[in-house]
Amino acid sequence: MNRLSSAVPAEQYLADSQVLFYLNDAVTQLLDHKEEYTQFGLVRYFAEYFSSVKNSNHVLFRELNYIRATQHNRASFIRVFWRCFRQIGKSGDLLSVPEYRSLLQLLCPDFPLEAVQSASRIVLADDASDGLMSFSDFIYSFQLQFCYQEFLDSIQVIYQDLLAGKSPNTVIVPTSSSVEQLVSVATEESDREEQQQDAVDSSTLAECVDALCERSKHSYPSRTCLREVLEQTDKVSYYGFLQSLANHESINQTIGALPSKEELLIDPEMDQELDKLIAQISVSPGSNSSGSAIGGLKEVQRRASPRRNIHHRRKMEVESDGSTEETDSSEN
Repeated sequence: MNRLSSAVPAEQYLADSQVLFYLNDAVTQLLDHKEEYTQFGLVRYFAEYFSSVKNSNHVLFRELNYIRATQHNRASFIRVFWRCFRQIGKSGDLLSVPEYRSLLQLLCPDFPLEAVQSASRIVLADDASDGLMSFSDFIYSFQLQFCYQEFLDSIQVIYQDLLAGKSPNTVIVPTSSSVEQLVSVATEESDREEQQQDAVDSSTLAECVDALCERSKHSYPSRTCLREVLEQTDKVSYYGFLQSLANHESINQTIGALPSKEELLIDPEMDQELDKLIAQISVSPGSNSSGSAIGGLKEVQRRASPRRNIHHRRKMEVESDGSTEETDSSEN
């Protein structure tokens, strides 16, 4: 849809772009810290705020509720995470669930363990107790889980019903109001060892998923991609289905946060900036020879309280091109 088309009603444009959400947040932040922001003018403040939203930098150090509030915020958080910690993938390190959570908490201090565990179950086929994961495996699974969490929770409820032997006519397609209560039961059942080996009929699951898409109020992958994955095999497990979705390039392109797997670790501009940063650290008096990009992020975190808005903190900002440069005021 062309948002500049005169055929699009103003109300629909505002709803689709979620401008009112960001405007409300910008005003709230301004009122909370008006003495600091009014020093350099309201026009500049709003310009920098919406520039940061456009460049995906606005989610840095924000609370989880804000990051999850819109699909743009979720995709922006995925992109920031990739740009900050891509070097882990280049080094070939395998990390555990607690280690990935620690990295995520550098960007979002209240990021929950459960969200990381959910992503790891996709990578490790539900055996997420103590497994190690590569950066590339984790980030694509995390992207799927984080961007479509509510929809995937509903699919899990449907899957458990089919696994229990219910016919498609009696399977309850969850609504947004009921899924939170049902998913906890489905999660407990999915942990049973005997169910890990089971699978359901792909065509039957496809019918139920299609009905879910008709009713869902949450974001979900394209129905074409969902059908394409389910048509590849006669039987499918829940986590096998999610693994295929996580690796589906069309879904990745639709979200728009990450490059393809072939290009995930390739970023010449970022490499140049990191080399400059490391060189600066190595020649600084009293610098720690073990300094790294991650260490730099930790230092930023220590200097900037996550409970305060990042507009009024002088910090190193992660720009949209992956570089770090000091600004007079960081965007929110």
